[in-house]
Amino acid sequence: MTDPPAGLDVERDVGVPTRDGTVLRVNVFRQPATGARPVILSIHPYGKDNLPRRRGNRWAFSVQYRILRQPQPVRFSALTGWEAPDPAWWTAQGFVVVNADSRGCGRSDGAGRLLSRQEAEDTYDLVQWIAGQPWSDGRVVMLGVSYLAISQYAVAALQPPALRAICPWEGFTDAYRDLTFPGGVRETGFTRVWSRNVRRDTRQAYDLERMQDAHPLRDEFWRSLVPDLSAIKVPMLVCGSFSDNNLHSRGSIRAFTHAGSGHARLYTHRAGKWAAFYSGPALTEQLRFFRAVLDGTPASRSVRLEVREDRGTVAAVREEAEWPLARTHWRPMYLAGGGLLTAQRPSEEGGITFETRSGAAAFSWTAPADIELTGPMAARLWIELDGCDDANLFVGVEKWRDGRFVGFEGSYGYGRDRVSTGWQRISLRALDADLSRPWEPVAACTDPRPVAAHEVVEVNVALGPSATLFRAGEQLRLVVAGRWLCPRNPLTGQLPAAYAGSPRGRVKLHWGPRYDAHLLIPEIPG
Repeated sequence: MTDPPAGLDVERDVGVPTRDGTVLRVNVFRQPATGARPVILSIHPYGKDNLPRRRGNRWAFSVQYRILRQPQPVRFSALTGWEAPDPAWWTAQGFVVVNADSRGCGRSDGAGRLLSRQEAEDTYDLVQWIAGQPWSDGRVVMLGVSYLAISQYAVAALQPPALRAICPWEGFTDAYRDLTFPGGVRETGFTRVWSRNVRRDTRQAYDLERMQDAHPLRDEFWRSLVPDLSAIKVPMLVCGSFSDNNLHSRGSIRAFTHAGSGHARLYTHRAGKWAAFYSGPALTEQLRFFRAVLDGTPASRSVRLEVREDRGTVAAVREEAEWPLARTHWRPMYLAGGGLLTAQRPSEEGGITFETRSGAAAFSWTAPADIELTGPMAARLWIELDGCDDANLFVGVEKWRDGRFVGFEGSYGYGRDRVSTGWQRISLRALDADLSRPWEPVAACTDPRPVAAHEVVEVNVALGPSATLFRAGEQLRLVVAGRWLCPRNPLTGQLPAAYAGSPRGRVKLHWGPRYDAHLLIPEIPG
């Protein structure tokens, strides 16, 4: 933590009217006597004035930094709001910085509607207001993490003329699929904690926890919160980390692959979220991107790809042109007897049964040579239920070395994450045919279909993006259970992530000639 720089001009609680007369309030940071400059905007519900404060010889900063594990130091100035760009650093690079309270939050007026079109229209009006201020040169860009990233997609889809670029640093794009009901499975941890904080600290028409109660299926309410990614035309630098699979990873990658922008860059990593955002390499990347856009550099699409061996070992950082990689060899690894994954489909039928609330099934494959697996994965399972007509499936891909689990950085500061994870409620297994790909099945989650007695059904489970090097002799392990795969212990578990369990019963996995049960892995040729 550093002291605010001397001499910086700060205007607090500047009122900005929106189209319906509601006033938003913003803080403006700029170097004195520098004339009109491009502006970096962030807007969010966390309170623009909720800043670090000095207590004696020490700084007190956001509680999240204290309760969640930080794998590396996080450094910024005392002017920096939660998950927002550091005004001290960015004004020194020639930008004006605006930090805004969204409607119903902080010192802004009105009552908010989280993730809604109204919120996007407010941001549109704010962008255009900024463009007309004497300290602005008429060009606005956006930057920030999590909610400060999500708000960028929404306004960019409305195409305000003054918005020149966005840099959403880890932000989901579909609240239902990415957070509240991945695969139709209700998230009961982070959503609850976050929603209760929102209820306590802001004025909102609704919150996500209560909407989970009212809207368990992906209905019109949830669809109304999804921005039209194809309408995003401005240049974008998207951070898609592999360390936030429970929250932002899938949506970030989706933004890069589905947005209509011809100038887009995907920045991947598997480090800690906040340490990465404020790190020197990330700041250099962000600054280079903004300057290139503002200078009129020709459009391009590219990927900064980071491949890891384990939590602390980066195997490679290289440039790629697309996601998933065009040269990917999509390789099915089949479930087989003896707890094996095999390249050849087994000739004999088999199966394994486990309780929905305890136990699991595991299948392993040993890499015969070094192999890179980069991209999403997908599991196709054939399921029979006994004692219940529905269950939640939790699927994990793990790495094992010399008989020991290999951990990776994960959501909420969890340091023992798997390579990748997937969720699927069995009754919501029907796929959206328009959106699904072999490597990325997308469940529609609109029409529950309970499983009849003795019925064997196909269930496709999407697993989040990753980039991992397996050395010769290391094991890839597929784990399937009817309960969340992480421990509940507050010291060793992935708090606050939690997911609804399954009804009491038994799950039987089938494989063999009639059942093409497999894990589809993204092998990258050497």
